[in-house]
Parts: sequence; structure tokens; C-alpha cells
Amino acid sequence: MEYYTLPQTNLKASKIALGCMRIASKSVEEVEELVLTALNHGVNFFDHADIYGAGQSEVVFGEVLARNPNLRETMIIQSKCAIRPGICFDFSKEYILKSVEGSLERLQTDYLDVLLLHRPDALMDPKEVAEAFNELYELGKVHYFGVSNQKPSQIELLKKYCKQPIVINQLQFGPAHASMIDQGFYVNMEVPTAIDYDGAILDYCMLNDITIQPWSTIRETLNSETFIDNPEYPELNVVLETLATKYKVSKVAIVTAWILRHPSNMQPIAGTTSIKNLLDTLDAINVSLTREEWYQIYTANKVLP
Repeated sequence: MEYYTLPQTNLKASKIALGCMRIASKSVEEVEELVLTALNHGVNFFDHADIYGAGQSEVVFGEVLARNPNLRETMIIQSKCAIRPGICFDFSKEYILKSVEGSLERLQTDYLDVLLLHRPDALMDPKEVAEAFNELYELGKVHYFGVSNQKPSQIELLKKYCKQPIVINQLQFGPAHASMIDQGFYVNMEVPTAIDYDGAILDYCMLNDITIQPWSTIRETLNSETFIDNPEYPELNVVLETLATKYKVSKVAIVTAWILRHPSNMQPIAGTTSIKNLLDTLDAINVSLTREEWYQIYTANKVLP
């Protein structure tokens, strides 16, 4: 595994993180095996959210920590809050504090290394968010803060009031969901791919030392099926198969290597409960795609201007 210090932090993080959204349906023993395998292969960053499995994902992970109390100090644990069942989103100070307390209890830990605001809240009062961040930070319950699925102006609004830096933005990104890249090619062109969907978030994050964490990297949309071996993506799969054969790894590893090849130092999240799939993904660390190969993957579904 390769590591780097996340910008604006002192966290030495693995270049690939393990996403824990789907572990709620697994037994403690199964999750323990997954976590230990991840750690043994150098993964030290674990991504959670209070809504994953209605909290059960954090519960089962917390049981693993309780069984292995020495593991906590070797981990970077991140959780997310503010998607509120029945209401939608809630960035109020009261709800953020309540959510963090719930996550800490379920995870059986005293602190989160990172807390992300889970998607935007249209009713956000940035002053309230700042108050919540300050309290959590001063009490030592959260060390660093970030967001997910937010554009530059939303982050700037938070930065105006928050003393703590925004260090992470979690965004969907992959070969079939690459609008962040598209905008750089279709500048000043009157075509659909020129539409600015996110306020040039990629450039913004690079300029402001905010780490992008790609999620759902092998899907085109939030709810679509994977494009791996999917007949609806023939050109992309031909390229992935060719490169997977060349580098003797899986197609998922090639997709992950494609993300890691970008100079912004993204930290992809491997959202899997399968040890085989996790190990397949981690093979990406040993793959260094050429510039030509990176563009072969990127252009598999499109024609550049």
C-alpha cells in the first residue's frame, strides 16, 4: 500500500479507503475478517455514515473494535452525518452534535478522525455549522471536517464561518461518471458535455488542497448497475479487458488505477464487503497507467472535440 499525508491534516492515509456502507448485513465475524484483511494489506482509512444500514454498519464495526481494542490507534475513521430520515437534510447544530454522539456510541470510540456533512442542506445556516464544528473540535470528538457532494460556492460559504479547514469532498467519479474531467475539454463549446454541473469542483479542490474521495467508481449514476462486464458499455469494457490482461489485474483494479493516475491525488473508496473484491481493488496500487492508456479509458465512451 502507498500512503500520503492528507493535505491540511497530519493524517497519513492509505491511498485507497474501505467504504463500510454495506457491512450492516454481515456478521461481526465477517466484518472482522474484512477489516483485518484490509489492515493487513495496508488500508487504514475506513469510511462510514450514520445512515448506513440505519446505523447498523457502525454498530457492527464498533463490535469489531470492541473485540480488538488495539486496532483503533492504527485506523483513520471517517463518518458522515446530516441525512435525516423523514426530513431529508439537517445541518442544524443540534442535529450535527446528536449525530456525532450516536456515531461515537455505535463505533465504540471516543473520537472521529474526520466528519463529513453528508450532501448539502438547503436550509443550512453556516454559523450554526461553525458552532457545531467548534464544539466537536474543542471537545476532541472530531479532529478534521469535510463535506460530500458540494460545489465550490457551498464550501466557500462554510469556510467563511468555520475555523477548521474543509479537508475532504466526497464525490462520485469514475470513467463513466467523469463530468469533472469533461468540463476541461468542452470549454466554450455549445454541447451538452460543456454544461457546468458542479462549479469546476475538480480545479477548486486542487487549488484549495481538498482531497476528493471518489465513490461509486464503477457505476455511471447513483442507482445504475456496474459498468464492469455490462453489455451497455462495450467499448469501455474492451479497453479495460485489454489493460487488465496487460497488467495481470482485474478490471476494477484498472478503474481504480485510472483514478489514482490523476494528479489531484484522489482517494478512491472501495465500497465492498467481499475480501476478493477488496484485494482485486488494491492491486491498483501496483499499476501505473501511461498517459495514452488513461486517455483510452476516458475516451472509450466519448469523442473529444
